[in-house]
Amino acid sequence: MPIYSDFEEKISEKIKAVCLAHPDPSHDFLHVLRVVKWAKYIAEIEGANLDVVVPAAYLHDVVVIAKNDKRRAQASELSSQEAVRFLKEINYPETLISQIAHAVKAHSFTANIKAESLEAKVVQDADRLDGLGAIGVARCFSIGGVFNRKFYSKDDPFCEERVANDQLFTLDHFFVKLYKVAQTLHTPTAQAEGMRRLEFLKSFCENLKVELLIAGSISKSNVAL
Repeated sequence: MPIYSDFEEKISEKIKAVCLAHPDPSHDFLHVLRVVKWAKYIAEIEGANLDVVVPAAYLHDVVVIAKNDKRRAQASELSSQEAVRFLKEINYPETLISQIAHAVKAHSFTANIKAESLEAKVVQDADRLDGLGAIGVARCFSIGGVFNRKFYSKDDPFCEERVANDQLFTLDHFFVKLYKVAQTLHTPTAQAEGMRRLEFLKSFCENLKVELLIAGSISKSNVAL
């Protein structure tokens, strides 16, 4: 029996309370559960230590800082510190806590901290997969709605002649970040799934191009069929 199973309910309840206190459709408790499920799956295939991976996956966003907050780059560091405090409080094995702290700290795309251990790579991969594919599209547009951003630029929806700006247009986030995420995945398991999800993102954009052409929002020359 893995060690984490004796603590999973307490850890799960902790992050559930955090999510309820800071409602964000793109970082809700369901997001956490998806990251945990994928982290477990990847860890089992790749041979990572679940007693490190599982708590880190649950607690990777235990300190919530809004995407438009100037402190956003510090979120993973603050989450790491809170994870350490909480795990000590519930008497999680001390020998595992520093490894969990690193995995939490290194998960963030924004912070750009190198994942040094296999466990940190697994947690990072699991979190980044949730930004790709169909769920990635849903999360992307949900956060755009929270910040009242336009779906796309009327003049150049697909950033063909301008620099992408995802602070103004939600679709621009595909070009600023999402298309790049699959190239940052570490484990073979995540890389295979990441490429599948990347193809979905590209297909979504191609279908959107067709729909915008029909709606007269873009010219036919901009549509790749």
